[in-house]
Amino acid sequence: MNVDRRQLALPALAIGLLSVIPSMVPAFAGADDDAVAKNLEAFRTAQVAANAEGLASLCAAELSYSHSDGRVEDKAAFIAGATNGKSKWLSLAYKDPTIRVVGTSAIVRFHWLGEQEAVADGKKSATNLHILMNWQKQGSDWKLLSRSSTKLG
Repeated sequence: MNVDRRQLALPALAIGLLSVIPSMVPAFAGADDDAVAKNLEAFRTAQVAANAEGLASLCAAELSYSHSDGRVEDKAAFIAGATNGKSKWLSLAYKDPTIRVVGTSAIVRFHWLGEQEAVADGKKSATNLHILMNWQKQGSDWKLLSRSSTKLG
């Protein structure tokens, strides 16, 4: 059996390309990780500022936002409550965030430490929560699809 070098070229090229592709995947994943991290910080900043437009631009139309007291809000109710002016943030930190991109979804977890002050009476309240957020890539943008929280001691 005679084997022509040209017959070997295509399989060799294919093997060579397959060895390059896995090294390219982390670069794309890293870009998505960075984009989600950027949106996470933009979301925190918009919360602190009670910026309705900023929050709206970061949330999916289908948002399901769950509070640690069991309340669940859609996008409109969440934004209305977050920007109603009844309280102001004295501090809000998202500690030790982890981001795991899986296809067009991102699983984000972090430790929430916050302190708010009621505008009406000046009463302060602190929150210590574990947060789970699910972000979805919609077109080229990452949008918050759902959020859940659990009170910590």
